[in-house]
Amino acid sequence: GELSYLLADLDTREAVLIDPRGRDLPVLQAMLSERELRLRWVLRTHHHDVLNPGEPGRLAQLGVPVLQGEGRGSASPVAEGEVLPFGDEVLRVLATPGHTAGCLSFAWRDRLFCGGLLAVDACPHQPIPAEPEALWDSVVRHVFTLPEETLLFAGHERRARAVSTVLEQRRW
Repeated sequence: GELSYLLADLDTREAVLIDPRGRDLPVLQAMLSERELRLRWVLRTHHHDVLNPGEPGRLAQLGVPVLQGEGRGSASPVAEGEVLPFGDEVLRVLATPGHTAGCLSFAWRDRLFCGGLLAVDACPHQPIPAEPEALWDSVVRHVFTLPEETLLFAGHERRARAVSTVLEQRRW
């Protein structure tokens, strides 16, 4: 039920991983190698490192900056509005607290990778939002202001679905 995303610019061979899990590193590294991709960033929409304290160390083994809302240990903080280039592509950072205090979402083209923001009840580590009021504000201020066809990618599957749209979420 935990999802990771690999985005790549196939012309420049640069890539980013969003929400990789340490236990999945062998398969993720194999995918990078198979496609001859150079990893530029590891991006975390949210984390539950208190429950899994070895996770930051495992992700650091990838040898690239690990960026998250609350930079601790080997991770670096990243803030609202920052632009993260990879190849000829860019991701834009949105602060979307609520599921956890330091949640981020990453906008790329017509997609938003939003971690546990919209699939809070599907998160096995935290079934209720840490900050419900902040979560509501993040959804209303950031997600619902995007074009209705924007694809929303969750960090956890919800009833076997990981992708939705802004329009669908507004209707729910």
